[in-house]
Amino acid sequence: VQWYLNNYLSNLFSGAWEPRHHGPLTLSIPTASGALVEQCAELLQGAKKPVILLGSQSTLPPTPVNDIRKALESMGIPCFLGGMSRGLLGRKSSIQMRQKRGECLKEADVIVLAGAVCDFRLSYGRSLNKKAKIITINRNKEQLKKNSDMFWTPTVSVLGDVGTFIKDLSAAVSGYKTDPEWLEKLAAKDRDKEESNAKMAAVPPPEHLNPVKLFMELEEVLPDDAVLVADGGDFVATAAYVLRPRGPLMWLDPGAFGTLGVGGGFALGAKLCRPDSQVWCIYGDGACGYSLTEFDTYVRHKIALIAVVGNDAGWTQIAREQVPMFNSSVACDLEYTRYDKVVEGFGGRGLLMDAGDDMTAMFRAAQKLHDEEGKPVLLNAFIGKTKFREGSLSV
Repeated sequence: VQWYLNNYLSNLFSGAWEPRHHGPLTLSIPTASGALVEQCAELLQGAKKPVILLGSQSTLPPTPVNDIRKALESMGIPCFLGGMSRGLLGRKSSIQMRQKRGECLKEADVIVLAGAVCDFRLSYGRSLNKKAKIITINRNKEQLKKNSDMFWTPTVSVLGDVGTFIKDLSAAVSGYKTDPEWLEKLAAKDRDKEESNAKMAAVPPPEHLNPVKLFMELEEVLPDDAVLVADGGDFVATAAYVLRPRGPLMWLDPGAFGTLGVGGGFALGAKLCRPDSQVWCIYGDGACGYSLTEFDTYVRHKIALIAVVGNDAGWTQIAREQVPMFNSSVACDLEYTRYDKVVEGFGGRGLLMDAGDDMTAMFRAAQKLHDEEGKPVLLNAFIGKTKFREGSLSV
């Protein structure tokens, strides 16, 4: 037995004391050739209804995000932003479209997938117009043509850095102007959807608060330097429809695979990087269970931030599909837990918000506690059930 253990440990720690390189790993960032950029520029210059879908890769170095923003604004092509690219064009931009993306993609004649991937978020390519010319740019060879030749086929595939490509493409199509009728048509779709959202926000649920109205009021309260950290399912998905990140790199979320639990750590990192900004963590009540204890860390290290928990006593994003499919809410039911009291136990400040409360006043009160006391604050919002995201899939 002793021989076995010694042999096992020798193998386990083999080479442990050999000198090793401890510096950053060398990055290999592919870039597009000039010929590929020109080929894509020709496709765009002949387009009547172009659209650009930007994914998280568009925010990666080496190209500064503000340079990418200027390049996009120079081209004037309508854009849909996803993942970390949210906020890239500021709070409001004439070229950023937020609603009815599926309808737009079915009409577009040239689609640029700038770091966007044809996975479940684009129905594996089924969302794209089959007659459209498709340009795909990605650093990752596997993601570049993911699910291609099933429901979609790229016209031009560019293995390269997204930000660098966008900047080079903008220079190559200098003078190009998108058809204003196309821009107005998409803007009208945005306005129609937002008017519909406003009507839904005005309908009170059977009990508690309307989450759509909650976010519409929060949107008007958030300062220009606010950093938004999203950690949840149904509540966060509602937030993505309503809240407008104030600028580049001011929206952090769990990513495509919904890796819940990132909120506490993301919020901590965001506050340390931007100590003068208001950091708001948007929690679902299920997701907050993973990192709520980070409020102990915030209090001990005197880190002030604000969290809003959308508390509907359930894993609602899962329940939306599970209950109709299996006629059971097993493992989806929670309680209207007093998370505000939990945070007070850690030494932070907790507020409870429910039907009848002035939501804007409650948000202002949380900001005042944050600014004047320098303590972390959690706003526990009891929210009711709505049909806002009825039909959304997550299982």
